[in-house]
Amino acid sequence: MIIDLVKWDTRNPKLLAWKFPSQELSTWTQLIVNETQEAYLVSGGVYEGPYEGGRHTLSTQNIPILRNLLGIPFGGQSPFTAEVWYINKAAILDLKWGTPDPIQLKDPLYGVMVPVRAFGQYGIRIRDGKKFLLKLVGTLPSFDAESLNNYFKGIFIRKTKTLISETGCSSGPEPWAGASRWRACWTTG
Repeated sequence: MIIDLVKWDTRNPKLLAWKFPSQELSTWTQLIVNETQEAYLVSGGVYEGPYEGGRHTLSTQNIPILRNLLGIPFGGQSPFTAEVWYINKAAILDLKWGTPDPIQLKDPLYGVMVPVRAFGQYGIRIRDGKKFLLKLVGTLPSFDAESLNNYFKGIFIRKTKTLISETGCSSGPEPWAGASRWRACWTTG
């Protein structure tokens, strides 16, 4: 094939980053990027882009007619590889987190242990695709919302447990007294 076409059509709205499977892209490769995506070309280990929505012509060192000839000393593979990464820029709003086990706290007023749980939902949208690729995705072939949720879930749980056990709710003189004070802590900003 003289001209390659690179496009990401996904049916998984929770897929955040995806690497095009071929690394032998010719110098006139057509890159198609949807409005809710952004793409990066990685050539020689350097990120070029972002490429926003539209059609783009990539410039690589692979000349289609010479690609096979230049690849002979390299086992048939081109020495000039290039990767295309796509980033999903649409917001994902239904990621859930929660403490897996109740945190046992002693109520100072009644002297009993009270199980306390925390849970919630959050949304994400990738603002800086290059930083996202460099800091979280790395060399994985794809990265989905579940992987990101697993990363953040540990942070949320650790910080929530620390916050609950160290500070408690400061809405009254006995911070842990009764469930009504707990509801007040989490429902009033």
